[in-house]
Amino acid sequence: MELEHLQNEFIAEIKQKVEQAQYAALKAVNTELINLYWKLGKAIAEKQAVGWGKAIVPTLSKELQREFPEMTGLSTTNLWYMVQFYNEYKDDSNLQPLVGEISWSKHLVIMAKCKDSQERLFYTIATKKFGWTKDVLIHQVENKTYEKYLLNQTNFDDVLPEKLRKQAYLAVKDHYNFGFLEMAEQHSEYELEQAIIRNIKDFLLEMGSDFSFMGNQYKVYVDNKEFKIDLLLFHRKLQSLIAIDLKIGEFEPEYKGKMEFYLSVLNDTVKLPHENPAIGIIICKNKSRTIVEYSLKTATLPIGVATYTTTEKLPESYKDLLPVTKEITEKLLDLYEK
Repeated sequence: MELEHLQNEFIAEIKQKVEQAQYAALKAVNTELINLYWKLGKAIAEKQAVGWGKAIVPTLSKELQREFPEMTGLSTTNLWYMVQFYNEYKDDSNLQPLVGEISWSKHLVIMAKCKDSQERLFYTIATKKFGWTKDVLIHQVENKTYEKYLLNQTNFDDVLPEKLRKQAYLAVKDHYNFGFLEMAEQHSEYELEQAIIRNIKDFLLEMGSDFSFMGNQYKVYVDNKEFKIDLLLFHRKLQSLIAIDLKIGEFEPEYKGKMEFYLSVLNDTVKLPHENPAIGIIICKNKSRTIVEYSLKTATLPIGVATYTTTEKLPESYKDLLPVTKEITEKLLDLYEK
């Protein structure tokens, strides 16, 4: 049995080495391709700068496709994208070093949907760091994850180990759009919860791609007394239970204590040995950011406080709340480095 165990460990180790080598090879190929596109964009842009007409691009495309028939990506449209890529990134000292980190199709999504430099930096870093597919990236951009990441209110810096902190930041947004629920502006917590259950697929998409549903009115027991958690989810990458408390009014400081109680019980009675500590998200209709900040100062378990609307529109106040450019850049580069 001991020999069989050692053999299995050895085989698993070799498989891991092969997977790492395959990933490294794919990464190298992608980097070389992006570097080539960068050089082509630069060469064409320089000719454009000295007065060459647009006609050279379709001519160049035709010649390249004839010379390299096995190579895709040499269409006239794609060559113009390369020029745009070079022109818009060449003077950005933060973005330019990252151009080889993600695939060309994802760069095109970011260029098309994001015009702000810091926003592009965020989605480039997050796509690389968290392995977002093109479809997930599109969803994240359309869902305004950039703004929600910058503004989310949690105590993760103080209570979570570094290896979990950055992923947890992206797992808890500052605001959720529940427009898909098609609810009246005035509703009860029960109606909100039931609408979420009826639209669970859309709800999980709004929460994020790595969440799975475990139950609503999830029962836990302490001293033979029953308690119910509004929603219980599980986050695959964090390997953590996620307890959600739904509130239809303003955030109140006592909600934090109730959530800490739920998290303690989940950690002691539900969490499996290999899983990380449970995380709580209190989702309210409104919140005072100052009251939330003071409430979370004394929390010893990981909690985020978010708001929700039943319309698709992001609150206008977000534009005024965003930090200054320097602070944004520092936060995004910190996300990349860790």
